[in-house]
Amino acid sequence: MAEGARICLGQIGAPHGVRGEVRLRSFTSDPQAIAEYGSLQTEDGRSVEIKSLRPAKDHFVATLAGIADRDAAERLTNVKLYVPRERLPQLQTGDEFYHADLVGLAAFDCAGKALGTVTAVHNFGAGDLIEVRAEDGKTELIAFNETNVPTVDIGAGRIVIEPSPIAGEDKT
Repeated sequence: MAEGARICLGQIGAPHGVRGEVRLRSFTSDPQAIAEYGSLQTEDGRSVEIKSLRPAKDHFVATLAGIADRDAAERLTNVKLYVPRERLPQLQTGDEFYHADLVGLAAFDCAGKALGTVTAVHNFGAGDLIEVRAEDGKTELIAFNETNVPTVDIGAGRIVIEPSPIAGEDKT
């Protein structure tokens, strides 16, 4: 990953109420830690500061500096929040990864057959999924766990997927 790269820590959702609060989804391992990173940046470089954060059903409700009404909050709907890579803590173990480090890795099956490239990491609430795009353009979502992805080698730029849903095995 390039030095100075930004990592997405969260995404602003719809407004909450009329006083400028917003719904906020956090992508940090400790979801409340998003408020501890200080000033965050949007994709277009604007600075966003979380003044307060409280848990809600499946998200947080956040008060952002300078956002005082519903109209201002609405303009931030779906805006992603980033932090420079240098501000993230060092990973402590070899089985921890930043999602951004997984995107771009080559995917292989256990026999060494190339399956494609990791294009995204998603989490819809039931755990992380990696999206792998094959050479033919087809994509597959694969549960990102030790059973399905037994090997992740960031240094070598590759992961191993088993069993392979992409390898084209006969499913009859």
